[in-house]
Amino acid sequence: MKAVSLKDQMNRFFMFAVLLFSFLFASTITNAQTANAAVKNVVLVHGAFADGSGWKALYEILSKKGYHVTIVQNPLTSLEDDVTATKVALDKQDGPTILVGHSYGGAVITEAGNHPNVVALVYVAAFQPDNGESALQWVQTVPPAPENGILPPDAKGIVYYDQAKYHAGVCADLPKDVAEFMYASQGAFYGRAFATPITNAAWRNKPTYAIVATDDKCIAPEIQRNMYKRSHTKVTEVKGSHVIYMSQPNAVANVIITAAKDMHSKK
Repeated sequence: MKAVSLKDQMNRFFMFAVLLFSFLFASTITNAQTANAAVKNVVLVHGAFADGSGWKALYEILSKKGYHVTIVQNPLTSLEDDVTATKVALDKQDGPTILVGHSYGGAVITEAGNHPNVVALVYVAAFQPDNGESALQWVQTVPPAPENGILPPDAKGIVYYDQAKYHAGVCADLPKDVAEFMYASQGAFYGRAFATPITNAAWRNKPTYAIVATDDKCIAPEIQRNMYKRSHTKVTEVKGSHVIYMSQPNAVANVIITAAKDMHSKK
């Protein structure tokens, strides 16, 4: 076998070193670009007595600002089913995601927020139960407002909202015709979803933001403040009804954008 000269050995070593350095440099650049990628995915989860159509104004604001927005249509048949529907949406995200929940949807994101794509949670006038707690427990901690129209479950276990109180109780700061459409398009909400306790509260492990709707007649602002204070959530108070995301969509969008930017800056 022909002996390899010292010069050839040095040349081969140099070429190997150059290739190795190039590979490591390229990997470092790729990883840095990934780490610095802006959080652009937002998943929106509606609550009871509503459906996903109410997110339209917020969807338009966020989309125009370059966010990829997905709206979950909760079946409202059980907490487990709603969490599953939310996780299906989260599975389809191509990177870090801000998960947003309104009203009962707060219980949904509290459980579904453990998904690995979720980097932060945003509660919009939403329930934020802890492990072993349900949304029902929290709503019972303060007497209901006179405008509140939540009715007892019917023979099928479905909970409805008194139609005569819907406008004043849910969306007093929206036009009457919008309230009528919301009432007509809501999903059938099974009471067992409201009463199911949380098993693994994601807000204990992930950055959390919240909006208190100061004129809320469904979830008393006092309840919202008590939940968010306990969890050390970053809170923004906005004057508006329970559907603050519809009546004040820019204010809600600002909180979501703040969460996305905060997560980007922490990378």
